[in-house]
Amino acid sequence: MRIGIIDYGMGNIHSVKKAIEFWGGKTKIIRNHKELNYVDKLILPGVGAFGDALNNLKKIKLYEPLLEYLNNNKIFLGICLGMQILFEKSQEAKNKKGFSIFKGEILRFNSKGNLKVPHMGWNNLIFKNKDCPLLKGISDGAYVYFCHSFYPKVYDKKIVCATTRYGIEFASVIQDANIFGLQFHPEKSQSVGLKIIKNFVKL
Repeated sequence: MRIGIIDYGMGNIHSVKKAIEFWGGKTKIIRNHKELNYVDKLILPGVGAFGDALNNLKKIKLYEPLLEYLNNNKIFLGICLGMQILFEKSQEAKNKKGFSIFKGEILRFNSKGNLKVPHMGWNNLIFKNKDCPLLKGISDGAYVYFCHSFYPKVYDKKIVCATTRYGIEFASVIQDANIFGLQFHPEKSQSVGLKIIKNFVKL
């Protein structure tokens, strides 16, 4: 079983690749739509801006093939920005439409008061659904590493597996059937993140 990691110029693909291979997973870097035929699971990492991510996927002609992949409910993991573009829209790029796999929108943290934006550093998970397979063997309250200025406002609360508090309480782990999203970076979250990656490899 091979796990594809999409390279669209906006993700920390090498750290994700190393984390998967640490658990014996086989990886393939995906740079065009034909390569999607050679993987069983897919990861979309992401660092940067909502609109740029969608533009880059269209430039390398992966937008439509990726949407088709998602609509076929194959095993998929979006990390940080890679999760955010699965939603309908974002305040960051109001003229851009996301993949609309999840109902909701991406909002910017309110920087008024003492809240520092971006939200950067370690914060804990508050479990909402302990049956989420990515959270198997993870303790409620476990700390993971975040680096983001925007967060998902999820309309369908049933898909929220864990939340995190930073000014407000936002969804940090989501699942709808075989499609998963993490607002934090598991590849930077030490032993907890490695365990989450292991759970994805074992799906």
